[in-house]
Amino acid sequence: MNPWQLYDELINGIPENPRVKSCTSGHVWTTVTTDEGGIGMAMTIPVSSMPRTYSGSIAGSSLKRIAQLSTSWNYVEAAIGVAAIGAYYNHPSRVRFCGVEHPGSSNGQGDAFDLYLEDVMGKKVAVVGHFPGLEKRFGPVCDMTILERDPQWGDLPDSACEFVLDEQDFIFVTGSTLVNKTLPRLLALSRRATVILVGPSTVMSAVLFDYGVYGLSGLILEEAADKCARLIREGQSKVLFEAGVMVDRIRSSP
Repeated sequence: MNPWQLYDELINGIPENPRVKSCTSGHVWTTVTTDEGGIGMAMTIPVSSMPRTYSGSIAGSSLKRIAQLSTSWNYVEAAIGVAAIGAYYNHPSRVRFCGVEHPGSSNGQGDAFDLYLEDVMGKKVAVVGHFPGLEKRFGPVCDMTILERDPQWGDLPDSACEFVLDEQDFIFVTGSTLVNKTLPRLLALSRRATVILVGPSTVMSAVLFDYGVYGLSGLILEEAADKCARLIREGQSKVLFEAGVMVDRIRSSP
């Protein structure tokens, strides 16, 4: 399968008329806001070994044009593109059309690791990305493997995905893999497992269900765009998460 097909479908689903209102590229997070009130968020990956592909002004540009930056090999630029995709699909008016609400969801409280805790008990579970507190929550109840590009003690390097993902029952994948281009391959390796895409970079689009994703757990920002931009500039990541609600959707059919 062409690994760009996933990106093409997400980008092509964005109409021509929305415009970018603002863009904030911070040390950890990048946000893009639109003239229709959407706010998208993606992890900033500080890799700029390739030149940027877009030299114009981002503010005022077509949202669809900026979403195309998600295919850039300059990861700082790619984060802007993924945030632009999220600014369209993660708009509160569209999220409700993305699959169905997970039956265990409770008014935006908790996260995917709380929501799926009972499901993973006694199972083989891989988590792509080292999320805080995983060892305490999942460690005691399942056979957990963490894969991480910058591994901590006990983590496998992310290249181990080729060897371990085919053996898992559940796989949780950070949404930032859409930025670094590893998501298409990870999904291809995970066809035997129940796959949940998690984190603020998660794009809440039913397109992902067609590629084997079962659940989408993302952050829908509800606060004013200028407040979100200020929190990013000030490095207040925890407070930034409090500016939105966690949303968990699953595909409506097996």
